[in-house]
Amino acid sequence: MSRRSKHYDAHHPGEAPGTAQDHSFTHRSTLPPEKFFRWRGGEITRLEAFCDVVFGFALTLLVVSLEVPHSYSELITDMRGFIPFAICFSQLVMIWLTHYKFSRRYGLEDSYTVFLNMVLLFLVLLYVYPLKFVFSLVFSQLTGGVSGSDLTLHQASVMMEIYAVGFASVFLLFTLMYLHAYRLRDKLELSAIEALETQATMQSCAILSLIGFVSLLIAVRHPEWAGWLFLVIGPALTIHGMLYGRRIRALKEKSAAS
Repeated sequence: MSRRSKHYDAHHPGEAPGTAQDHSFTHRSTLPPEKFFRWRGGEITRLEAFCDVVFGFALTLLVVSLEVPHSYSELITDMRGFIPFAICFSQLVMIWLTHYKFSRRYGLEDSYTVFLNMVLLFLVLLYVYPLKFVFSLVFSQLTGGVSGSDLTLHQASVMMEIYAVGFASVFLLFTLMYLHAYRLRDKLELSAIEALETQATMQSCAILSLIGFVSLLIAVRHPEWAGWLFLVIGPALTIHGMLYGRRIRALKEKSAAS
């Protein structure tokens, strides 16, 4: 069901000495295993490698339409697209990091997990251009550009609906992935801390998905307000993190003391 990590003992103090069997595979120091969460993902599998290729291709699609500027005005025009590109890039990186942590934590590659991964990759590729269009349009309007000036209310509504559906669907898939891992907590031998962190991450993804779906409903009638709803993400995740953080810290202190 899961790929057991061969390097766990080398990175987790407190284990009985001499229990590590193979240290041929180690993580880079920039992305070390979590202290209180055993990473069950071993060496990079074909599924993870394929996912990384797709994410890399999606990032390429963000800039593939840009040409080398031939004049100062073209250069300034291209530079105006830097902030939308940076936002799109950040969102894709956030999705990749969430996927990376899930793969490292649980190492699941059963048929259901593979199916959810394929749907996730499909959505990532499908929404690259709508994602770039939305943020390019929003930034252009904020800076007084003319892009989107001819956009009708119906077109703006459809545009925000597409973005909201994509955002909500991606994090709904992550919610289902973490729910699947939580249901398999006994087979994965999750500790109390690991189970609680799994539950917390699952709920965080569910909050993001819910915000996306609520934005979708708002976009049907009031597309001008649909985008502002995403500002709720910060406070919502902060409150959720504070509530779960206390419980997780208490378990960690109890575990460290024992």
